[in-house]
Amino acid sequence: MATDKITPEEVEHVAGLAKLALTEADKEAFTHQLDKIFGLVDTLAEVDTTNVKPTYTVTDLTTVLRDDVAVPANETADLLANAPETQENLIKVPAILNAEEEN
Repeated sequence: MATDKITPEEVEHVAGLAKLALTEADKEAFTHQLDKIFGLVDTLAEVDTTNVKPTYTVTDLTTVLRDDVAVPANETADLLANAPETQENLIKVPAILNAEEEN
C-alpha cells in the first residue's frame, strides 16, 4: 500500500504536461481529490482476489453488429461545407502546440 500523499507540486507538474493553467484553489482541490482517489485504489489493492474468476460482463447480452456495407467515402465537399474554416481541401484549426515550447 502506498503511503505517499499527492502533493500540489505533482498536481502542478501534471497540469503543466497537459497544458492546463490551475489556480491555487484548483491545485488544492485536485490535490485533495486525487489523494482520495489513490487512497481508494490502495484500499482495493488490499482485497484478496486469488480465487475470484474475472468478470468480463455481468449480462448474457451479445453485441449486435451491422452488416459491413461499402458506402461512398469521398464526400470531401460535404465535409468541408460543415467546417468553419478551410484551406486547400483541409479543415483549418488553431495551433495547439508552440514550436518554441519543449516539455
